[in-house]
This record gives sequence, C-alpha cells and structure tokens, in this order.
Amino acid sequence: MLELRNVSFGVNEEGQEKEIIRDISLTIPDGKLIVITGPNGGGKSTLARLIAGIEKPDNGSIHYKGKDITAMSITDRARMGIGFAFQQPVRFKGLQVLDLIRLATGKSLSPADACAYLSQVGLCAKDYIDREVNSSLSGGELKRIEIATVLAKAPSLAVFDEPEAGIDLWSFQNLIEVFEGMRRNIKDSSILIISHQEREVGSVRLSELLR
Repeated sequence: MLELRNVSFGVNEEGQEKEIIRDISLTIPDGKLIVITGPNGGGKSTLARLIAGIEKPDNGSIHYKGKDITAMSITDRARMGIGFAFQQPVRFKGLQVLDLIRLATGKSLSPADACAYLSQVGLCAKDYIDREVNSSLSGGELKRIEIATVLAKAPSLAVFDEPEAGIDLWSFQNLIEVFEGMRRNIKDSSILIISHQEREVGSVRLSELLR
C-alpha cells in the first residue's frame, strides 16, 4: 500500500515561490488500478514524480509497504518494487530494445521472451527487438517500448505518467486492458495512471484531491 500524508511541493520561479501540490493525502491499496485525471498544469506529473522519488516533497511524507520512503532515491524505491514510466521516455543511443528489456528484468532474457513483452503493447517484435532506443523511434513507439519494460520488470506498484501521450491508432482502452492484465498477473500489484483523459476507469480527479 502507498500512502501520501499531507504532501506539499513547490518551486522557485524567478525569485517567486510557486505552489504546485498542496497538502495532498492519498492512499493506493494493493491490487488496485487507479487513474488520476485533471487539467494540464494541475500537478499530475509532479505527483507522479514525487511518488517515484524524482522530486522530494517540501512537507508531508510518503509511505510504501509500511515504510517511510520520503527521503529514498528513485533507485531505492525501484528496489522496493516501484516502477515509473515517464511522460516523455528517455532515449538511449547505442542501446538496443532487447538490452533495455533485459535491464528492466535484471535477467538475460532470450529474444523470444523479450519479444513477448513487445507484443503485449502492440508492437511487431521482430521489427523492434534489435533497434536502438534512439531518435529513429517515434514518440509513440518509444512510449510503448517503455511500457513493455515496466511490464517486464513486474513492479508491485507501477506509476504511468500519461501513457497514452503520443500513441496513435492505439486506443486508451487498449492500454487499460494491458494494465488490467498486468494487475491480474502480478499478485497484489497496484497501478497508478496519470492522464489528461477523463474516462470512466475508476478515476480520481486531481481537483478532488486538492480540496
């Protein structure tokens, strides 16, 4: 279970403090798929980055599996089972898709095993497994490959920041089905999706958390 307790976060812009997250408390139980929606600039991605450990809160605390992880790095949180997929995935020149999936699992997967993860996200595996994770890939292709790496890692809590961004001809509902399958196949796993799409998939509007 993940708990945010009275978390606040702000930034300094041109000498002025700008509040982004104010006094948010949120609980994500084990075995749930939760979608948080809200307007652009509403703090959704910041919330995801706080959970992943990319940013640290100014006030409040974050707890996971009964442990205070507020001061933990993104690496230590990953070791505890928290996976994170960026809104804008990172490109790795010289690194092949197969290597990226192997790194995610920490195992020397066979190409066939790695291809299975690509197939889950709608990619023809034989066309991608040996490609570099670089600028030759479109934003949508890169996004799907990143989702495949999270599936391969099988985290107990997966946080996806706008996973539908840049994906053409592949509906949001298809994504939800992939995530639902992930939740069913990994015991007690939870999935948090940050999205600007307002769909009826058990979503919580960010504005409701800010009240």
